[in-house]
Amino acid sequence: MRKLIAVLALSFASLPALAEEVVLGLSSDTVSINTNFDGSEILIFGAVKRDAPVPAEPPLQVIVTVAGPSETKTVRRKEKRFGIWINTDAVEIDSAPSFYAVSTSAPLNEALSFTEDVRHRISIPRAIRSVGAPASIADSETFTQALIRIKSKANQYQLNEDTVSVDEDTLFRTAIALPAALTEGDYRTRIFLTRGGNVVSQYETSIYVRKVGMERWLFTLSREQSFFYGLLSLAIAVAAGWGASAVFSLLRR
Repeated sequence: MRKLIAVLALSFASLPALAEEVVLGLSSDTVSINTNFDGSEILIFGAVKRDAPVPAEPPLQVIVTVAGPSETKTVRRKEKRFGIWINTDAVEIDSAPSFYAVSTSAPLNEALSFTEDVRHRISIPRAIRSVGAPASIADSETFTQALIRIKSKANQYQLNEDTVSVDEDTLFRTAIALPAALTEGDYRTRIFLTRGGNVVSQYETSIYVRKVGMERWLFTLSREQSFFYGLLSLAIAVAAGWGASAVFSLLRR
């Protein structure tokens, strides 16, 4: 797997008395997708700057989230009728990240309170916005749960609990795996410091995922020159069919 190491450097800026704060920066803020791209890994690490001794209780926790560009999704329910499976109800998810990962230094329900989750929209269900379900569908939440299951199975939604290492309440590090199927765009990256489930500091930056080389050329051609893209696809299909036919003819001789 190709690795992109996003080194998070710490900054010792002036901080309020008794405050805990993390200030981070990315040494590399891009992931390049080409024809050989099979995924990547982001390594995130940093430190906490404080002007007072480390509080004894409650312990410091770190939460890291990485969110891909949001998109609208239509989730359909299938039911078996007259021996065949057909689409019945459908719910449109207004906004769902194409990729979303949450990494924590403790179980999420210990590191983050319900109120803070609602406020900052950190957990996977909170990161998804669905408000336009038809009134005829009473169980609209099951459609959101279905989307989470599908995305989680494809490794596009991740809950990585106990994967952020925190040393002496000061240094932390984690790694987040990006799958091969990535949507191009800005990936919003947030880091939260929490104590007793409450957010005491947060930092936000972004990583840009972009296509390069042949991937970029084909993507641009399909969007800006759809007619020629269609001709090219047809030509490739004809060439592949002719080539396969020629090989089978030689094998039969």
